[in-house]
Amino acid sequence: MITIEQLKDVQQRADKLKTYLQIDEKRIQLEEEELHTQAPGFWDDAKAAEAQMRKVKGIKRWIEGYEGVRASVEELALAFEYYREELVTDEEVDAAYAKALQEVEDLEMKNMLSHEEDQMPAVLKIVAGAGGTEAQDWAEMLMRMYQRYCEKHDYTVTIANLQEGDEAGIKTVTFNIEGDMAYGYLKSENGVHRLVRVSPYNAQGKRMTSFASVFVVPLIDDTIEVEVNPAGLSWDTFRSSGAGGQNVNKVESGVRLHYKFVNPLTGQPDEIVIENTETRDQPKNRENALRHLRSQLYELELEKRRQAAAKVEAGKKKIEWGSQIRSYVFDDRRVKDHRTNYQTSNVNAVMDGDIDAFIKAYLMEFPE
Repeated sequence: MITIEQLKDVQQRADKLKTYLQIDEKRIQLEEEELHTQAPGFWDDAKAAEAQMRKVKGIKRWIEGYEGVRASVEELALAFEYYREELVTDEEVDAAYAKALQEVEDLEMKNMLSHEEDQMPAVLKIVAGAGGTEAQDWAEMLMRMYQRYCEKHDYTVTIANLQEGDEAGIKTVTFNIEGDMAYGYLKSENGVHRLVRVSPYNAQGKRMTSFASVFVVPLIDDTIEVEVNPAGLSWDTFRSSGAGGQNVNKVESGVRLHYKFVNPLTGQPDEIVIENTETRDQPKNRENALRHLRSQLYELELEKRRQAAAKVEAGKKKIEWGSQIRSYVFDDRRVKDHRTNYQTSNVNAVMDGDIDAFIKAYLMEFPE
């Protein structure tokens, strides 16, 4: 059974959230922004109209999130009072407390995601490190982990490109993730992930170490201006492989984009290569590849503005010892994040997509 101090703590945190989130101001702002959507000819400029609707939706999301927290805290206070009158059990009060506390903590964490890009969908790419089949199997395990995480959070996942391994697993996968603050949460996953286990692919049953890199950038749309120099673009086409029927293998629908440019972080010539096999339609795949290119260029500009090039520079590190952000040690039943020192012994839950505690620990320690 919770104490009166625990009840007061949750109530005070909810009150502070109202102040931090400027809920009263947001309600006024929402009324003003909704008036713009009622203006004659609002939809004449579709791009501007869509941007305005997203703005309205974003404000509503904060207000609704706070109202949900307030309702849960009020239900908890009522349950606490009813317990004194012996109308509810202590288990029911504890359940109401757990619900209210979780909602308060979730909104507190969302409050840390205040940058424009945090609200956006994400592009997540996994690349197997050196090590052949074992590393490729590890990359596929990570793919499943993130897919399960997205399922738990009602995110929509679309695979943009997938290259299967030679014997098992995958060499690389890129997928779009759409949902509430997908980039804001998943940006914490940027870096090298290390696996230690007794490999099923090793005949001697030796303990092996494998690596895979994870890259996350915000997925932008055409309402955000990003300059792409047409002179730096070149294209290859190829036949897609995998599911999709005979047409996939007969028609060169897959595209490979090469973009040469001067990296704004280093001032040096650089190249971005993006493959897309998302559809059977080559023009559509070209469009998707360009969107991913613009997303990566946008991320580079964000890093330049924030003067925090570490995340992008991490992509240049070798996928080997010393550069990992997290270790998954199966035999010792331990997953540890080396940036925050948060760890858990529930390896199975982590590999089943339960990585919220790692994300929260990262955002608490690195709010920017």
